[in-house]
Amino acid sequence: MGKLKTERIHLSEHFNYGRLLRFVMPSVIMMVFISVYGIVDGFFVSNFAGAMPFAALNLIYPLIMILGSVGFMLGVGGNAVVSKVLGEKDDAHANRIFSMLVYVTAIVGVVLGLIGILIARPVAELFASFEENLSTAERKELVEYCVIYARIILIALPLFMLQNAFQGFFVTAEKARLGLYVTVAAGGANILLDALFVVGFNGGLVGAAIATALSQAIGGILPLFYFARKNDSLLRLGKCSFEGKVLLGVCFNGMSELMTNISMSVVTIFYNAQLMRLVGISGVSAYGIMMYLGFIFIAAFLGYSVGYAPIVGYDYGADNRAELKNIFIKSIVLTLITGIAMTLIAVVFAKPLSRIFTNGDKALLALTTRGLRLYALSFLLSGLNIFASSFFTALSNGLLSLLISFFRMFLCQIVAVLVLPILLGVDGIWLAAAAAELITLFLSVVLILWQRKRYGYL
Repeated sequence: MGKLKTERIHLSEHFNYGRLLRFVMPSVIMMVFISVYGIVDGFFVSNFAGAMPFAALNLIYPLIMILGSVGFMLGVGGNAVVSKVLGEKDDAHANRIFSMLVYVTAIVGVVLGLIGILIARPVAELFASFEENLSTAERKELVEYCVIYARIILIALPLFMLQNAFQGFFVTAEKARLGLYVTVAAGGANILLDALFVVGFNGGLVGAAIATALSQAIGGILPLFYFARKNDSLLRLGKCSFEGKVLLGVCFNGMSELMTNISMSVVTIFYNAQLMRLVGISGVSAYGIMMYLGFIFIAAFLGYSVGYAPIVGYDYGADNRAELKNIFIKSIVLTLITGIAMTLIAVVFAKPLSRIFTNGDKALLALTTRGLRLYALSFLLSGLNIFASSFFTALSNGLLSLLISFFRMFLCQIVAVLVLPILLGVDGIWLAAAAAELITLFLSVVLILWQRKRYGYL
């Protein structure tokens, strides 16, 4: 029995529920852990630095995520291509594509990091202008907090992007457990460094930013050493030539993940603007807390997508339609069960979860608790939409994946967050995500049924 749990599972195998769960679980744990240590800054800043630095962190974070999401695009889009080529039994070409994508990610990360550092101040001033209730001095203080946090984090942007890209490549290399270990190392370092710099050295927001940047260095550099040397995985970093056509295909195929992250950041700006108008800066803090908690729940769906996608890509490349159908059906069942469980957990434990970040502020606790219970309704459906989008990405159909992501994360949410508050007030803001997921689900079902004969998954 012990041997069964530790044996290496190959992409070419038939997956029952047990084998599928063992294969994807490291990716699920990895993404959940990333989301947990991703909110560590928020926990330490909100409890040990104060309300203004916490609001600044939430205001400027969309800029960081927009820039860093290019790493998700190259990683997810690249994994679909690399796993498909592996399924076609062309290992040498798969490794050349993998190597090219790693080098491109690092170079693009440097360029985007420099751009982000230059535009941090005007972007921060734009975001802060939405808050009409702040005095001139308070708005200036908010902007300064935003700028210093962003610039420190963006110095490590190339490593952050590499960390994002390697998450999926570890799975494709059949080394998902090793990817989990790297993530735990980076996350553990972030937690310890936050405690040291924010609490021990009283570094406030600056200390939190330094801690995060250093932990991202661990997540980005350790995989480079592993893949650069001789190893027993399916992938190895080495010499390559630039393949522009392949890179364009990777970018297009991963565009849905880029759209998801950019849309999330843009939509956050709309949420913050509405909350500042209706509630004030406490509304921004409440929404920030819900996003932190929501990241943990959604991370399970994202982790599953990272875990199963190389299987789909491999079987698609090998033209194994029976296994595609097997993975599709089992994934729907697992996603539905997980969505129901997550919604119940979020609703029942909304108050104690919110209390972690509210630092004794009873008004903020009440606002966040009610908001989280309404926002949690989106977990019922979000997993299905995330699965539909990632499934088409794994099949190298970036267009349909992008369409689902655009509707889910951008069009529907912006319309909902602008319209529902007119009808329901602040509750309309909290319900906007659930409304967007419901509308998107209709689109996902239509696209899945439309494409079932082409790919043979139904």
